[in-house]
Amino acid sequence: MNTEIDNLTMPETLDAIDKLISENKNAYVVTPNVDHIIQLERGGEIVDVYKHADLILCDGKPLVWISKWYGTPIKAKISGSDLFPLLCQRAAQKGYRMFFLGAARGVAAKAAKNLMARYPELKVVGTLSPTFGFEKDPEKTKEVIDIVKKAKPQILIVGLGAPKQEKFIYENREKLGVPVSLGLGASLDFEAGNVKRAPKWMSDHGLEWFYRITQDPKRLAKRYLVDDRKIFKLALKYKKNGNI
Repeated sequence: MNTEIDNLTMPETLDAIDKLISENKNAYVVTPNVDHIIQLERGGEIVDVYKHADLILCDGKPLVWISKWYGTPIKAKISGSDLFPLLCQRAAQKGYRMFFLGAARGVAAKAAKNLMARYPELKVVGTLSPTFGFEKDPEKTKEVIDIVKKAKPQILIVGLGAPKQEKFIYENREKLGVPVSLGLGASLDFEAGNVKRAPKWMSDHGLEWFYRITQDPKRLAKRYLVDDRKIFKLALKYKKNGNI
């Protein structure tokens, strides 16, 4: 539809991230889902964020289904929450240094503790849960950047919610100086254990959105039940226009 997708399997994705780390060029990864596609259609800064991304992964079964309908099938759904623990495992094996930025107070640190217990060789060189709205304050933003930069991670995980996390990475990637950064939304909450993931069968059948509504109806009901319905209209639009 309105973005390109790197058509990769999960092992290929991990290898691609390895390559980005070796290139050491302040790269970043985005994981579009239905909500991102709708935001891209509205325009604004998110379009530039996607235009300059080094790796664009499909995070959503509905997008996989649409790609098959278009006759250009995407190999696999690469959701951030599936990728995150596997990336930590790869980092432990390769000796990569990681930094976790975002989520509520203490969540990033708890996620790091749990993941280091699972992967004893994992090096999490720092965690930080910045104050809400820090990105609107240049002084506070600089403080966050300085903390990350001082830790010298090779992989930065940002969990500030979309599209805030993607915009933060895009706008500050040169100042951060991290080989690869990923905006992974609720992944820190999942790994900290304070938010439950949907059962695998629901995720495999494109029903993770329904489970997430039950976890946080006040925040997510409108997004999934009202806003995301626009994907049907967009899918038809691009099918008719031949932009597939």
